Amino acid sequence: MSTFMEDSLFKDNPLLLPVNEQKTVYDGFISVQDKDLRIRIILPPDLQLKKAKLHCGWELRHLLRGYEAIVKQVNQRLQQSADLSGFILELKTVLEVGLKSRPECCSIPPPQYYAQIISEMETLGWDKMVHIDMEFQTLKLKAEDSSGRQHMLTVRLKAKHPAEAPECSADLPVPLSVTWTPQSTLEQLYSQFLLVLEYLTEFWDVLDEIDEKTWILEPENPSRSDTMRRIAIGNNLSIKVEVDPRHPKMLPECCLLGAEHAVTPLRNKLNANMHLWNPDSSVLHNLRDVLEIEFPSPATHEKSGFSVECGICYSYRLESAIPDQVCNDPRCGQPFHQACLYEWLRALPTCRQSFSIIFGECPYCSKPITVKMPSEVQKL
Repeated sequence: MSTFMEDSLFKDNPLLLPVNEQKTVYDGFISVQDKDLRIRIILPPDLQLKKAKLHCGWELRHLLRGYEAIVKQVNQRLQQSADLSGFILELKTVLEVGLKSRPECCSIPPPQYYAQIISEMETLGWDKMVHIDMEFQTLKLKAEDSSGRQHMLTVRLKAKHPAEAPECSADLPVPLSVTWTPQSTLEQLYSQFLLVLEYLTEFWDVLDEIDEKTWILEPENPSRSDTMRRIAIGNNLSIKVEVDPRHPKMLPECCLLGAEHAVTPLRNKLNANMHLWNPDSSVLHNLRDVLEIEFPSPATHEKSGFSVECGICYSYRLESAIPDQVCNDPRCGQPFHQACLYEWLRALPTCRQSFSIIFGECPYCSKPITVKMPSEVQKL
């Protein structure tokens, strides 16, 4: 590499200098959009640019995130340039042109932002930190409610924190709404989250008792935001309850599922005994009293007795759905997935349709059977 080229390089970019005697490693900064960005260029022993490698500092990598085409173009420029000085000039041009369309990429928080986050976390307690990303912008904080359940709060901070309110999310059955001012801190935010958890503790207590003492058919793996439980009552017979997070011990919305001859007596009991509902008792205890039944529990029954396969596709789960359409003939009682039964009946030449209801014959016993069109079909 000629002395003239070296002098030109230092003159055009005085922030980039060789760090070894062989002058095969150049380290320093390149100025783009009024920012000095760290780079390192490593040349082979013969100083040929075709085999040179360019390494970016963390800030430049952050700016180039999502700009793989620019990175590829930069590497090609490096290998095709006649000399290092020319490449530096081309690199600045490529970066400025590519990044000017996204100026927000350059709005990396100032040093005091990071000092502020560290200070707030020291006050809150690092033991509550589960994860923080490299940019110090996404935090995951763990919390425990009064019943010992573990929860996670995700906080996405803005570049002007604390002047701008962060985005917060958690696995909750109600929207997470927090109060934030430019003087607020992570500790105050966390305290508000704990109050929300305490407010929802009774709701989770209700569902945990149901999960522990009954067989849940849906959802398969309940989350803390799920308000619905489909509880097994018997073979091809279940009840779907929707618990109100704000009034968890009040009578929930109930929907009995199964063959009509099995559902009708329970529906009559529910309507007749609804006035007996006691908000001071648990939801499960009230359901037992109102329906006048004992729910099968893990202590007394195997779940396989309630997981009857669909009579058409011969599987229990079809994506997230389970067989909930049952033949009403007491001698048959075969369950089907709604989608499977709809497709089966629709293919029959004798099927009839009235609004969104399909009428046909049971694939097993040929007795009359109906199914409602799946919601996704109705939208077409």
